[in-house]
Amino acid sequence: MNTIVTVNKPNPMPAFQNLPPIDITSRHFKADPFPFYARLRAEQPVYQAKLGRQDAWLVTRYDDVLALLKDERFVKDRANVGPNQTPQREPWIPGFVKPLRRNMLDLDDPDHARLRALVHKAFTPARIEQLHTRIQTVTNQLLDAIQTQGTMDLVHAFALPLPLIVISELLGIPVADRDRFHKWTKAFLKTPNGLNMLFALPALAAFMRYLRQLVLERRANPRDDLITALVQAEDAGDRLSEEELLAMVAILIIAGHETTVNLIATGTLALLQHPDQWELLRGDPGLIKPAIEELLRFASPVEQATERYARKAITWHGVTIPQGGLTLAVLASANRDEHVFERPDVLDITRTKNRHLAFGYGIHACVGMPLARLEGQIAFQTLAQRLPDLRLAVPPEQLRWRPTPMVRGLEALPVRF
Repeated sequence: MNTIVTVNKPNPMPAFQNLPPIDITSRHFKADPFPFYARLRAEQPVYQAKLGRQDAWLVTRYDDVLALLKDERFVKDRANVGPNQTPQREPWIPGFVKPLRRNMLDLDDPDHARLRALVHKAFTPARIEQLHTRIQTVTNQLLDAIQTQGTMDLVHAFALPLPLIVISELLGIPVADRDRFHKWTKAFLKTPNGLNMLFALPALAAFMRYLRQLVLERRANPRDDLITALVQAEDAGDRLSEEELLAMVAILIIAGHETTVNLIATGTLALLQHPDQWELLRGDPGLIKPAIEELLRFASPVEQATERYARKAITWHGVTIPQGGLTLAVLASANRDEHVFERPDVLDITRTKNRHLAFGYGIHACVGMPLARLEGQIAFQTLAQRLPDLRLAVPPEQLRWRPTPMVRGLEALPVRF
């Protein structure tokens, strides 16, 4: 079993002891969390913050993040913590949404291993590689539509529709329903508190009704799409139940476009704020693969890995995480760790030693890594070729960041070209 070291001498940190818990979902924090994370790595690598109204413990150093993602004393399913856990106020969730909590991201082995094995039978590398031509076509069509305009919001005109179209086509979602899907999935990414859940209820109810109908239709009329493949996926006589199917389709829709939206948008912002790197990419298309890895590291579109809970109270770097404590591996901080990356706050698309953790690590690493990399490579390479004079249309301080947990993304990115 992989474990973390739990016996450490606490360092005296009066400045941090006087700080109130920080809301890591606020727009202000999202705009530039990296200096704060650097300070945490140096002075208090395990730190109690706020996730909405919940207490959350941030783990910020690369080696510690890597250890946390493998440590069996931290579980994904809160039910596995045990009966003696410290009581925590759970956000209210309506009954019709509860099936979605049984998704692959929120389960421990052996349930997680079973679901991952089944989804791998449907979500194959060969299926992803076949999408190359289609992704290029969609990319060109989106840029054709704005080529003569001179300005655009890169999020809504390009970064959002590209992965949304791709994952929708892969799953078999009709064209007319795609905009609704984005609105529905945004509800899942808001801070998980009672008020947000209340306002999201109509969207969540519609989302679940739609998914149930779609699964039923694919059972009756199979097609050459991922939903049909999931319906038919079988391993040693084992198949996905209806609730597991709903959860799997939902998580693929959400993860299949939301994270890539943020990679393209925040990655573009990073390149435009580092014009020397934009020029490098324009001049040498062969740099696209290391460029994508560097943008994943530098921008970290998934800021924290999905939640873990401590099976029992654990003291780590002088901080006690209580039993049941919500613990977050901060990927964005690990990806800027000065003990792992040379000049970590410098964007360098020629970087070769790039052991970033942008997709997580271990058994819960992102199943859609190949698709995200492929979409990113095609998107940035085509932007560099077709819009070489791309530049920001507003000062960076005017950009609005989404106040969401886990991911770090822009509301909009106005650009000129």
